[in-house]
Amino acid sequence: MASTTTITPSISSLWYHHYFTKPTSKFSFTFKIRASSLSSMATTTTTKVVPAVIVGGGRVGRALQEMGNGDDVLVKRGDSVPLDFPGPILVCTRNDDLDAVLQSTPQSRWTDLVFFQNGMLEPWFQSKGLGDADQVLAYFAVAKLGEPPIDGKTDTNPEGLTAVFGKWASAVASRLRAGGLSCKVLDKEAFQKQMLEKLIWISAFMLVGARHPGATVGAVEKEFCSEVCSLITELASAAAAEKGIAFEDGMEDRLCAYARAVAHFPTAVKEFKWRNGWFYSLSEKAIAQGKPDPCPLHTTWLKELKVV
Repeated sequence: MASTTTITPSISSLWYHHYFTKPTSKFSFTFKIRASSLSSMATTTTTKVVPAVIVGGGRVGRALQEMGNGDDVLVKRGDSVPLDFPGPILVCTRNDDLDAVLQSTPQSRWTDLVFFQNGMLEPWFQSKGLGDADQVLAYFAVAKLGEPPIDGKTDTNPEGLTAVFGKWASAVASRLRAGGLSCKVLDKEAFQKQMLEKLIWISAFMLVGARHPGATVGAVEKEFCSEVCSLITELASAAAAEKGIAFEDGMEDRLCAYARAVAHFPTAVKEFKWRNGWFYSLSEKAIAQGKPDPCPLHTTWLKELKVV
């Protein structure tokens, strides 16, 4: 005979997130459930997450560690990445720290690196011989250290925008989903388009916001929409021509929708090399070849702010 366990829940709350709660009503009853069933229910609440090395103990790094099962290794800035720890290496540092991260990682493990940074990383990848390195487009925000991340779902993309590409894509997606976040696994071409869209978003909204001191991302979308949409169109055209791709229609709507989802973000032109600097390099290249500037508005506003 199977062993049994006696449980007395209230009628109004028999089940709650796979756990039984205390009776909250005087009207209760007793029934029996197989102990083996309880064990089965408990195992379904835990998602197996591939253990990882996490480089960077900031907000994103700590959030990723919380999504794991306690088997991860957290490596702080300046520490060496272990040689014999299997699994992905999730890099959650600032862009300007990437050279130091690479130096601290055994070269035999470079193919396990997964980059969470914003911006245009391709020239840096190429300069380091990293080829098609794993990347994550993190459309989520962690407001404070230790707080759970907020998914950047929008009214035009309610399914979520976060995406991952590369060798460890499925493992990273599973980790993010275990943390309650959405994540799509994309091939190289689809990922590149989304990466460029995010680059356009951050370059356009930060530059327009910097022209209006104190403006948040939400203020740019609401009060300076014509400026930011003109810049989005210009940057998208330049990126499409440079990469030989065609973006999906409706980019302005998608990027403005994301701005509404993170309306409280402040604006400033930062990490120029990794963001606006890529578009400015296209302008410099064209002018050096005697061709028209593909991003004249962008160049004018950068000079207006004395960024270049």
